This record gives sequence, structure tokens and C-alpha cells, in this order.
Amino acid sequence: MKYKLFEPYTVKDLTLKNRIVMSPMCMYSAYDQNGHAQPFHLAHYESRAAGQVGLIITEATSVLPEGRISHEDLGIWDDAHIESLQKINEGIHRHDAKAGIQLAHAGRKANLKDEIFAPSPEAFSSSMKVPTEMAVSDIQRTIEAFREGARRSKLAGFDLIELHGAHGYLISQFLSPLTNKRTDEYGGSRENRYRFLKETIFAVKQEWDGPLFVRISGEEYHEEGNTMEDFIFFAKEMKSQGVDLIDVSSGGVVPATIEPYPGYQVNFAESIKHGAGIDTGAVGLITSGNQAEEILQNERADLIFLARALLKNPYWPKQAADELGYDLEGPRQYTRAW
Repeated sequence: MKYKLFEPYTVKDLTLKNRIVMSPMCMYSAYDQNGHAQPFHLAHYESRAAGQVGLIITEATSVLPEGRISHEDLGIWDDAHIESLQKINEGIHRHDAKAGIQLAHAGRKANLKDEIFAPSPEAFSSSMKVPTEMAVSDIQRTIEAFREGARRSKLAGFDLIELHGAHGYLISQFLSPLTNKRTDEYGGSRENRYRFLKETIFAVKQEWDGPLFVRISGEEYHEEGNTMEDFIFFAKEMKSQGVDLIDVSSGGVVPATIEPYPGYQVNFAESIKHGAGIDTGAVGLITSGNQAEEILQNERADLIFLARALLKNPYWPKQAADELGYDLEGPRQYTRAW
């Protein structure tokens, strides 16, 4: 039997050796507080590449200092960040894996000492800082920062860029009527709420002609939030702009109670895939090879994004291969145990 989980996946000129993706996960380990990768990051990402993950997407990497979720986040707002990111990519590429970067800005969910910015001056919760409403000049400065982040990503040797438009961070804040209360051209209708992402994609593509993914929250868990119809509209717009795949997560836009269960977000990826005619990635409590294979075989998504499962086991691809009865080749150094 041919297992789709271990089939190559080609996007533009990039071919992944399998459909297993390490989902971006914040490590809060840039201990110099200046956004530079540390020795931990080198070991963390290379170990998953050695475990035969096809694509490693590094954690949310901020395009501006005020866009960090925490002071310990990675950054790409300065050319000085390029060298340490290059070292991460060298380790990933040693194992025939591909490297992606998630370009991000936290908006009102930045937990920083300094001033923070958002589409509207409303705090995420009573315990968090009230952001400054972005002037149009702030918006343009941020879009330019994403463009510069794409330029630096190319210099650092990344194979793929993902824009973080999920979990209630800045792009997500512009997209959602729950967080975007603007009355100018960046707020109101869904066409206007999409404008910030539209202009960001355009700016990024001025510097980047490789594969481009966007992560979104496909469910906001609030009756006044975006609907699936809205997300399909956004996905169609992204497709028309040349986005290659939508990485579909959920939540984080406003405080909400979420009761997760195995594969609880897969339906969102499936709806967007078929509703917009665009490839999607599925994420969320996917823990076994059989579960991942079912998603792919039934064309519910095109890539499998793993988060906590890969924190628990860097060699999850081997575990999945054993479950499915697939002979997965591993690192030469580990042949005796593999």
C-alpha cells in the first residue's frame, strides 16, 4: 500500500520528502531578549529534522520589536538576526528536511514592557495592556517590516515563509470583526478587514518568490466572529494573490473556552480546502500515523502539522511509520536501533 503521509509534496519548486510538518511553536528561549537564536534552538530544530520531519517551520519570529509575544521571542527585524537563523537552517538541511519561518506580529497580545499596537485600542483581557490604535503610518511601517522580514528570510536560507494570521495576533486582529473596530479603509467590511493581509502579502512577494503559506484561525469561538463563509472568502483572496497553502488552526482571537478532542480542527481545514479550492494543512491533536493517514487519504487536507506530538517525540515520523508498517529510512548513525 502507498501511504500518503510519506509521499513527497511539491509546492512551486520545493519538494518535501513527506507530508509531515513541524508546526511553529514558541519556545520563549531568546534569552538575550534581543531576538537572537540560542544553542537551544539549534538542537531543538535539528533533532526534529533528524527524526525525518519533512518540513520544519520555526516559531513565530517577530518582524518588529514591539511585535513579540514576549521579550524571549525570536526576531527578524534586524540584519543581525540573519546569522543565527542561518545556523538553524544548516542543521535542518543536513537531514534532507526543508526549513520554513513563520513571520509574525503579536499586536495586542504582545506581553511587553513597551508600547504595543493593534487595529483598535482594546485589550485582549483585563490583565493585559491596552494597545495603541495603529495610525495608517503605523500600518504601513508594519507592512514594510514584513517585507524586510521576507528579505532577511531569503538571506538566512529558508525554503518557505508562513505568515501568522491566526490565534488573535496582529493579522488575525485585522481580519476579525471582534477585534477590528476601525472605520477607515482597514475596517468594517470583510474586504476592508482583509486589506492589511492583502497588502502584507503583496509586500512580501516583492522580496519572496518561493512557497508562501498563511496560518489562520478557522473558528473564532464567538457568535459575532468570522464564519466559515468569511474564511473561505479570505482563502480565495489569498489564492488569487499566490498563496500556496492555508495552515488552519483555531481560536485565540478573544478569550474562549475550547474543548479539544482528537482532530478537532480538521473539519476547518477540510471546509477551506474544498470551499476555496486551495491546499490546506491540518493541525490539532493529531497524534498517530493512522489518524494522519486518514486525513490525507480522504482528502481532508494536504499536509499534517504536528505540534505537541513532536515536542513529546522528535522521532514521531518513525512512530507513525511503525504503526502503518512503512519502512522509513532514518539517520545513518541510528541504523542499529532504527
